Amino acid sequence: MTRLGITRLEITRLKQLQRFVVTADQMSKIEARVFDAGMPVAALMEKVGGILAQRIQSLYPLGQKPCVGILVGPGHNGGDALVVARELHLGGYAVKLYQPFAKMKDLTASHAQYAVSLGIPRFEQIEPLAACDVLVDGLFGFGLTRSLDGSIASVVDQLNQWTQPILSIDLPSGLHTDTGAALGTAIQATRSFCLGLWKRAFLQEQALEYIGQAEWIDVGLPLAEVEAVLGVPAIQRITPQMAIASLPLPRPATTHKYKQGHLLLICGSRRYAGAAILCGLAARASGVGMLSIAVPESLKSILTSQLPDALVISCLEGETGAIAQLPDDVEFGTYQAIACGPGLSPQANSVVESVLASACPLLLDADGLNTLANLGTLSMLQQRQAPTVLTPHLGEFKRLFPALTESIDDPITIVQTAAQQSGAIVLLKGARTIIANSQGSVWLNPDSTPALARGGSGDVLTGLMGGLLAQGLMCKTSIESVVQSAAWWHSQAGILAAQERTELGVDASTLIQYLIPALHRMPRS
Repeated sequence: MTRLGITRLEITRLKQLQRFVVTADQMSKIEARVFDAGMPVAALMEKVGGILAQRIQSLYPLGQKPCVGILVGPGHNGGDALVVARELHLGGYAVKLYQPFAKMKDLTASHAQYAVSLGIPRFEQIEPLAACDVLVDGLFGFGLTRSLDGSIASVVDQLNQWTQPILSIDLPSGLHTDTGAALGTAIQATRSFCLGLWKRAFLQEQALEYIGQAEWIDVGLPLAEVEAVLGVPAIQRITPQMAIASLPLPRPATTHKYKQGHLLLICGSRRYAGAAILCGLAARASGVGMLSIAVPESLKSILTSQLPDALVISCLEGETGAIAQLPDDVEFGTYQAIACGPGLSPQANSVVESVLASACPLLLDADGLNTLANLGTLSMLQQRQAPTVLTPHLGEFKRLFPALTESIDDPITIVQTAAQQSGAIVLLKGARTIIANSQGSVWLNPDSTPALARGGSGDVLTGLMGGLLAQGLMCKTSIESVVQSAAWWHSQAGILAAQERTELGVDASTLIQYLIPALHRMPRS
């Protein structure tokens, strides 16, 4: 037992459950197994409703005398909402029910009948709930596929114009569970309580304006039943524990710089000198043992002054100020990893071609990606004998994989397909970063901040990830794990910087300053 009375086995279960991400179909199968094993549906509904009622009471204490409006749907999501209504009513809260559906599932109808017997007022119109202090959305749960229309759609649109906080049970009504797309319209929740397992919608960028603050609620699902359906999950949510585990910490007491990886950065041009500086500073913050930076000869003095501990390689420069070619004495085999692209400019095509032809693990970003797209993404990558990591934003991704992006309704599946076709590890940058490998596995970064929507943020990620790759390859850490850790660390630095500087104060240089402080705040177990 731990000091808090929770068994280590239970802690493991909680950590494991929080990394799983499921589709509506998978969630249905898991619930079916739990019910087949003997868990009564009514018992689970009571448990869920009770937990939610306690959470709502902690958020909105009775001393504030809140009136709570409950939106009741026809299915089990509505049943959960009715249990919440009953518990809040018995706890002294003023509760009102909006119940627009005459036909309900049997268990939900029973709860509705009991609510009436308790004297909880029930309405078929939404207007009586306008005076409530907080609303609980229990209209529709996971698995909804039909667009909201008619009077319900009108009610949802009306609710979205009100100012009260809305708390959604499982996910906001009207969202597609898997894609996160609004089905016609959807509740714009203040907070969403995700029950049992994270649904894919919570990790989809297009759902963010509806979900509000996402909160995972443990409802006691047995890990064995979850693993029986998912096996080794194809889609996982990056947790702090996963990210920390793949960082090169702690270092062996007897290590030295040659055991901590050697990274070659190829970046910058006369016009984009800042990209090379940002990339280099972020790589240095990664703790990489040795750092070499190849830049146009006109940038050498600038880079040397900013990064005196790096080996700055002066490269022949073309008329546009781009790298024309790398020096003959640059041997790719002496490096654990190469990161190429930030600020390079399109005129450095031959340099990108040379690193693509190398047998060294390679990270491509920015103009490295644009050159790859021009050369032929799939044909070039399928020829590589070493691992490749691509870190595009959406525009670059569309240039790399035009055949996949005619529709972008489900980014998770599209990135998964791109990685499988190309053989590369693909990281699609965004408010919800998606990472996939050629085996079809996907990892989703659940946390970010709009503060990172600044020029240079991507250069910081490239440098940080490149440095971690060089170190990770030295100690046999999987590249996928390193990419996850870099994405997580980068976003956590942005979040911390935004907390202290506001979202407007996080330029790329500031972001670098928060990399190490963010690392100190990461959990160690």
